[in-house]
Amino acid sequence: MTDLLMHEKEYWAESYEYIAGVDEVGRGCLFGDVVAAAVILPPGLILEGVDDSKKLSEKKREVLYDVIMEQAVAISVGYVDAETIDRINIKQAARLAMKKAVLGLSVPAEFLLVDAEKVDVEMPQLSIIKGDATSQSIAAASIIAKVTRDRLCKGEWEARYPEYGIGIHKGYATKLHREQIAALGPTPMHRRSFLKNMEAVQQTLF
Repeated sequence: MTDLLMHEKEYWAESYEYIAGVDEVGRGCLFGDVVAAAVILPPGLILEGVDDSKKLSEKKREVLYDVIMEQAVAISVGYVDAETIDRINIKQAARLAMKKAVLGLSVPAEFLLVDAEKVDVEMPQLSIIKGDATSQSIAAASIIAKVTRDRLCKGEWEARYPEYGIGIHKGYATKLHREQIAALGPTPMHRRSFLKNMEAVQQTLF
């Protein structure tokens, strides 16, 4: 069984107290912001059930979201919109969202544990492949980011563009979503660069 505190323990032992886990969601969507979260948990705290957000049910994520919000030392969320994603590309946009999240922490982080990325800040950090499955701090950040973005999809974004089904598919390239884009055209919140890629793939199928 994986010790989800193994990375945190290593750096707590080096006298880093405020270690932030950092992760993002929405990288592969056709619509909406990419959203990142940074979460600092108290040293030694074990949160039962916290895991990679993709492995958890929506109901479980919602429960854990509240637990994390209550227990964390500090939490911050960063957003980068579709227009910026199209301008600087999704990788750079995801990194920018992570940077915004880290810089927005009410308690400054001393060390970062980052899911498979590097955050553009002058701060010691460790990039961990599949970090959301091996670090409790990163897993907590993945849950905060996922629930935050899903709530936007089901709430504000669904209300703004009800005919696209954003609350159902969360902006991913499902059959329903692609059909609605084809029928209605893209909204200002659709990522034009992603739609071009989708069109190119579709054309190769014929």
